Amino acid sequence: MKAKNANYNSGCPIAYALGIFGDQWSLLIVRDMAVKGVHTYSELLNGWEGISTNILAQRLKHLEETGIVTKERDPENWRSFVYELTQKGRDLAPVIAEIVLWSGKYNTADHAMTGTLDKVRMDRKQFEDSIRKGDVP
Repeated sequence: MKAKNANYNSGCPIAYALGIFGDQWSLLIVRDMAVKGVHTYSELLNGWEGISTNILAQRLKHLEETGIVTKERDPENWRSFVYELTQKGRDLAPVIAEIVLWSGKYNTADHAMTGTLDKVRMDRKQFEDSIRKGDVP
């Protein structure tokens, strides 16, 4: 008998995905790395969303444990680390693009940011391909 993983009990693909990046912060961290080219803890901490230090540390550890990001010593500053999306993380490109398009359709806020939405609408394939290659779209 197999032990059940608390994050993936049902075998449902959506439940599996949500167990990896379904909290409030993980996909925003992936977004910052994929779309903004952010690579350090301080860059992530100083992002738009106002994540707390303990939550950021927990989410980065979780994303590393699930194979979405890697963590390496910064060659320019041995006290710091650099985070990179793995291929598994970069393969979230279509998910990011789809969420951006969905949000663009339904977010009616006056302050809605549309720069990334415009990029996805103009050339979705190029947007996704850039992320998959590790480039900023």
